[in-house]
Parts: sequence; C-alpha cells; structure tokens
Amino acid sequence: MSSMLGLKDILIARQNTGNLLRNTPLQHSFLLSERVGSDVWLKLENLQRTGAFKVRGAINKIASLSVEQRARGVVAPSSGNFALGVAYAARALGGVPVNLFMPVNTPASKVDKLAEFGSKIFLVGEQYDDADDASMEFQREHDLTYTDSFDDPLIIAGQGTVGLEIMEELPDAEALLVPIGGGGLIAGVSVAAKAVNPSIKIIGVQVEASPSAYLSLKEGRCYERYEHDPTICEGLAGGFGIVPFRIAKDLIDEVVLVNEEETREAIFALLEAEHLVVEGSGAVGVAALLFDKVNLKGRKVVAVISGGNIDVDLLFEIVGEHLQREER
Repeated sequence: MSSMLGLKDILIARQNTGNLLRNTPLQHSFLLSERVGSDVWLKLENLQRTGAFKVRGAINKIASLSVEQRARGVVAPSSGNFALGVAYAARALGGVPVNLFMPVNTPASKVDKLAEFGSKIFLVGEQYDDADDASMEFQREHDLTYTDSFDDPLIIAGQGTVGLEIMEELPDAEALLVPIGGGGLIAGVSVAAKAVNPSIKIIGVQVEASPSAYLSLKEGRCYERYEHDPTICEGLAGGFGIVPFRIAKDLIDEVVLVNEEETREAIFALLEAEHLVVEGSGAVGVAALLFDKVNLKGRKVVAVISGGNIDVDLLFEIVGEHLQREER
C-alpha cells in the first residue's frame, strides 16, 4: 500500500466529516442480480448530500484548513459535482468564500444547484483541464487555497470513506466496481477496501471517450491530461491524477471501458429496476455488468453509484428512446 495514504487517514476523514454527511444506503438489487448472474449491491452515493460522493473529500479538505485560510477562501476546478461538494462544505464549516471554475458545457442541473449556495461561478473552456488552468491562475492572483478535485491525499481520504462504509456493512463483498475520472474515488476506496480484505477485487470503470486511467495502468505512465471525446459522463472526462495513480496503481486489479450507448442503457435500467435517478458517471459500473465487461458471475459485487445529478433533458431523452423502442 502506498505510504501516501493509509486506513488511518480515512478514519480521520470520517471524524472530520462527522454528521455533515450521510452514511448512504448499500442496497441489494434482486432484479439486476437476476439479469447479470451476480449478487449485485449498489452503494447509493446519488443519495449523498449534494447528490454525489465528491462532498466527502471536499469536507475533509476544508476542515483541514487554518482559520486564516478559510477566511481568505478557496478556489476549485470541477466538472460539477466537486463544485457542489466544495460549496456545501464551505457553508457547513462556517461560510468560507468559494470560487468555482467549470467547463462551459457543465450540465445546467449542477450549475442551478450551485446558484443556491452563493458561490462565485466561472464557466471557462470546453474541457475540465481548461477550467483547471483558469482556476490555478485565479488562485495565484488572489492568494487563495487551491482545492484539487482528486490530486490531493486529503480529498482522496475523504472519498475513501465510501469504501469504509461498504466494507463495514458487507465485509464478504468479493468485488467493487468503481467509476474512474481523476481517480480520487477509486484510490480512496481501494485503500479502505484492501486494508479490510486484501483479496477483494477492485475494478475501475471508465468511458471509451476518456480512457486516461485505463491507458495509465496499461502503459505504466500517468496520463494527467487527456483530450477526451464528447461524453454524457462529464464527471469521468479528462486526465487521471498523479496522486491517485501512485496510491492505487498496485491496488486496482482491472480497468474496463464502456461506451455511451451502454451507459445510457444502464441509466435506464437503474431507473426502471430500482427507481433510481443516476447520472452517466454513476451508472458505468452497472453498464459494465449489463454488457459483460467483467467476469463476475456468481460473485457478490458492489457497484458504486457515484452520483445522481443528471441533466433533466438528458434523462427525458433516454426515457423517450426506450418508449419509442417499445412502441415499435
């Protein structure tokens, strides 16, 4: 295990987040289990405060800042969910000024939620890396604390509390399916889960439009920047962080890829079978099961449903596609 992060750090993160977070449900899915031939459980981070797991790391990071740092404020890049997490954490921990940088194509559902927190919002560039560059320049100009969405051990420790909760509730889980964007979630979950059960399989899931982690682990070098193709999984788009890479490269057993259509099918399957509203980034683990990207027949599997902040128009579009098929 990497010396950069251990189980102790994740336990401290849980103390820091305290009652500001939900211990989200770990829900068994009979219908999905029957459909894919595995014993499927869903870790419902779509029911987390702000609708995604990202708030866990944000709280742990801001809780670690000095009084002076909190007073000056923070700046954060995001594809949407981390921005929501930072905004929530800043308010919950005492009104920390927040400056958020996001791509111009960030779903309106996420931007509208942010408006309720009173944060300063800057929509910059077409991709996450554009917003990240702008946020770092702003941070240097105004002497604020830069809050990375995944390339920070404190952020990763906060996200690791997801894995801790899974292993406490379902210690005999045999495999975890974890979405990968920048890598903060899978790095934290891997450390927590493997500390409890070293033999558990950690399987990362990415979209074909942005296979930065897949390529990083395959080639043994980190793709910190990645110019991705268009995707409905904006939370998984872009590079794989160097800190998650160093922490988790020996803990992740496999990374598999799903495409856009498979992800759309998984979104609908979760809505139909479990009445869950899930964004594309959160549905990729289920997509991997539905389309046989992993060999987990007969195994007890947990798919981390990382977020539920899907754009309403996109959700209606996906439902409409299925209704049209049924009418034919």
